[in-house]
Amino acid sequence: MDFDVRRALPADAPSLAELRWAFKQEDEGVPEPPDAAVFLRQAESWIHDRLADGRWSAWVAEAAGAIRGHVFLQPVERMPDPHGDTAPIGYVTNFYVAPAHRDRGIGTALLQALTDHARAGAVGTLIVWPSDRSAPLYQRSGFLAPDELLELILDT
Repeated sequence: MDFDVRRALPADAPSLAELRWAFKQEDEGVPEPPDAAVFLRQAESWIHDRLADGRWSAWVAEAAGAIRGHVFLQPVERMPDPHGDTAPIGYVTNFYVAPAHRDRGIGTALLQALTDHARAGAVGTLIVWPSDRSAPLYQRSGFLAPDELLELILDT
């Protein structure tokens, strides 16, 4: 199946919210409707607003007239530095390809579009907390375990 990758638009928010719901159901299970309707409205508004004002960027893969996958990027500002090293850090998240469309190169193409954008000067470093399933794809794309990053999990 052929597919195209492009930057997500605010108008894509309804489809992206539906895929977010599918992603979270597959990943960790979530309550069934009526909670789905509430979540979809909230997620659609949140995604629309952040894509519209540029706080977040996303890329989508379209096949057979529908969005089949996505990946999101949020630039995290850095403090001014006297050496000029102030390029934002890019937080990569919400990377999902619908199960029926996996193993066709869609995930690789989405991640390539995001990293091409980053290399063009949008951010200086990309970070991600991959799932066990997605870690091999990130590693094939050049992501490495950091030597310097420390993490404190505050969710208990």
